[in-house]
Amino acid sequence: MTGATRAPSLAIVIINFNTRDDTLKCLESLAADGMDNASVTLVDNGSVDGSVEAIASRFPLVKIIEAGENLGFARGVNLGVRNSDADYIVLLNPDTTVFAGSLEALRSFAVENPLHGLYGGRTIAPNGHLDPGSCWGAPTIWSLLCYSLGLSTVFRGSRLFDPESLGKWQRDTVREVPIITGCLLLMRRDQWLELGGLDEDYFLYGEDAEFSLRARSAGYRPVIVPTAVITHALGASTSSNGLKMCMILAGKVTLFTKQWSAPAASVGIVLLQGGALLRAFLETVLRKSNRPWGIVWSRRRDWRSGYPAAKASLFGLRDEPTSTVR
Repeated sequence: MTGATRAPSLAIVIINFNTRDDTLKCLESLAADGMDNASVTLVDNGSVDGSVEAIASRFPLVKIIEAGENLGFARGVNLGVRNSDADYIVLLNPDTTVFAGSLEALRSFAVENPLHGLYGGRTIAPNGHLDPGSCWGAPTIWSLLCYSLGLSTVFRGSRLFDPESLGKWQRDTVREVPIITGCLLLMRRDQWLELGGLDEDYFLYGEDAEFSLRARSAGYRPVIVPTAVITHALGASTSSNGLKMCMILAGKVTLFTKQWSAPAASVGIVLLQGGALLRAFLETVLRKSNRPWGIVWSRRRDWRSGYPAAKASLFGLRDEPTSTVR
């Protein structure tokens, strides 16, 4: 598209942390797509796997920001957005590959349907099956009670007992949703800035849920666009399932404490701990060799205060911004 019909500019923001090979595949899929008027800004969170050198060599047009440390997702994304100037921002995980035409479909839908404000797509697991994690329902005391009692696991996909899953919907129709995850998320840059970007109190997991719910409170209507499709490898930068669950629960606790009343947040945290205890107990009873929930329960003091405290308790990380731009 040229002249008056040229597409609005698009900045694709990717956060890389020791995911060199996955990130290179992601960038290859973007290069193969050949989108018009699109750029890539990549924030490297202190990788030690040769990511920066490999990416700079193979994709010289990618703007690389070397943070010099692990900023986490929220701070990394905000840094990437500040170092881009496109009309639209797209958050894209490094462990994804983009189906041809998907980002154009997302951009076109957003231009034609501007009132939604926040846009996501459909994610496919590496085995070709649907990954429902492109969007979620909002947590409630009821959904947490179902989690605590194990009902959300026994009746997985149930609209009643697993409401955050949004039921059996295959993400194959346009639908407004409470939460769009950060593996694929598009928003106009000016609206992003008006909302203040991601909450940097979060380190990893939960910041996209908080952002979506904050956008809804501001009058936006997050929506899934099924023609925007990616493959998602799921958690390439987090190797331990137990540690990953600790991070996820820390994000949930942070969401409760920031957006709920103090009594409701306290109940929510108790229910999260109850769910972790139940699953750890079942791992022991069933004599499972891999016991991630045992890790979650044993480290409950590390995650039940939420972020930013959990950043130090889970990772021992402190904030020392030293970013540079290539």
